[in-house]
Amino acid sequence: MNTNKNQKTLIVANWKMNPLTLRDAKSMYGKIRTQAGKMQNVQTVVCAPAIYLSELSKLTKGHRCVPGAQDVFYEKNGAYTGEISAVMLKEMKVPYVIIGHSERRAIGETDEIVNKKVIAALKEKLQVVLCVGEKERDEAEYLHFLREEIKNSLASVSRAQLGNLIIAYEPIWAVGEGKRSDTPEDTQETILFLRKVLAEIFDKRVAMSISILYGGSVNAKNAQSFLQQSGAQGLLIGRASLDTKQFGEILKIANSQ
Repeated sequence: MNTNKNQKTLIVANWKMNPLTLRDAKSMYGKIRTQAGKMQNVQTVVCAPAIYLSELSKLTKGHRCVPGAQDVFYEKNGAYTGEISAVMLKEMKVPYVIIGHSERRAIGETDEIVNKKVIAALKEKLQVVLCVGEKERDEAEYLHFLREEIKNSLASVSRAQLGNLIIAYEPIWAVGEGKRSDTPEDTQETILFLRKVLAEIFDKRVAMSISILYGGSVNAKNAQSFLQQSGAQGLLIGRASLDTKQFGEILKIANSQ
């Protein structure tokens, strides 16, 4: 539940490598933008494939629905074939970026790389959605894993930059089609632990000011329980965000919290 009444609930759509055509991307974004424009209490972000971001940015009106990137590189420019820098995203008027998603980590992205990306994106004043999460819910190990993942990912990040930082907790074992989501009660315990770690790195005031999202098989059926009971200030939504009708229902649920 979002306890700060002046802070909007943040709903981030991660389209991953979808849809296949620019036409479909523009159509989906247009529908979401129309729905999001009615939600006074929600900030909606649509993280689309990089190839579509420039066109979606042109369709953006106002601030209630904006495009986001799914990844960024840590260098400003240079001989880095295929990469996109934070400066380029800023130039395209793309204000949000996901960093450290479990699917990126699964193909070799380390905490060190994530850290360099976070630093580069925050330097350009992008809103960073930093993903953290364990592969397995091993009671003896997963909290230690999360602590190290956060500490490593935020190494050398200054307090002054934390206003643009968002944490997305995505238990990897709960991500994907057919997977079960975490329970709101267990998520609440984990979010409290994440804030404890942030307080260790920075201080309690900073720890309480950073928004933490939940992501992991979120849909229209379980969105309300996670928003009301888990202590999350928003949601990171994958598969369900490709269904504009279902995503619209999630936005309505978030707006009513």
